[in-house]
Amino acid sequence: MQNADKGIQHALDGQDLHIGIVQARFNESITHELAMACVSELKDLGVQNIDHVLVPGALEIPVALQAMAERGTYDALIAVGCIVRGETYHFELVANESCAGVSRVSLDYNVPIANAILTTEDLGQAIARQTEKGRDAARVAVEMAMLMEDLNSDLDDLGDEAVA
Repeated sequence: MQNADKGIQHALDGQDLHIGIVQARFNESITHELAMACVSELKDLGVQNIDHVLVPGALEIPVALQAMAERGTYDALIAVGCIVRGETYHFELVANESCAGVSRVSLDYNVPIANAILTTEDLGQAIARQTEKGRDAARVAVEMAMLMEDLNSDLDDLGDEAVA
């Protein structure tokens, strides 16, 4: 939801993070602006190590995310796409399947993925959301990467305590 109450913003530091972005070319004028807002925000948060790849459309995003996740070098990934409702059921299929694929990759590889695949009724809604959603995705990726690092560190500490 645009301009939603997102809660208290934690201090974010992406200096040591490696972030990957997968951008769909379909609706490229929108996805380009989403990706540029995302990259700009990542840099503002201190992220220097950013990989950015392009795929044809939203349905191809999950397989590219999976290939990146398999490398095991990314602290977080970001999915960037834009699906605009048309006159057929195709909108629902693409929206549902791309989202399910993104979630599956995140859970299967234990890597946070910020989902910035816009699903809108028309191009005007997409244009209105492109910058904010791109920036939000960057913040989500950094916040979740930091959280996962803390959780993994805490779990390692718990394992050490259990052995002692």
